Amino acid sequence: MILNYKRMGKIIKDIRSERGLSQADLAEYTDLSVPYISHIETGRSKASLETVVNIANTLNVTVDRLLRGNQNNISCYYPELHELLSDCSIYEKEVIYDAASEIKKSLRRNKDMISRDNNT
Repeated sequence: MILNYKRMGKIIKDIRSERGLSQADLAEYTDLSVPYISHIETGRSKASLETVVNIANTLNVTVDRLLRGNQNNISCYYPELHELLSDCSIYEKEVIYDAASEIKKSLRRNKDMISRDNNT
């Protein structure tokens, strides 16, 4: 299995930004260098398991959240979906569900366009 380090780095960057932390902050809290944090976030460096766990602990998230998208099943998205919907009203949940359903239908209807775009 090949891990998508760019995806993991983007997730780390997004969570770091959501938490209001700079790369320097994250580097300080994890005892890593700022350039190394930058390389992890851009996927130029392959973080060790120990480093990924350290970053996850610092950001107060699970390791599976950082590795989201590297598994073949949807269950890896459950924590994020739960968090996304946790503070929504029933009405908001219905709207989100309806929107997601329509997006899925559109993606499936137009999937042939993806291959056409990749060929141009």
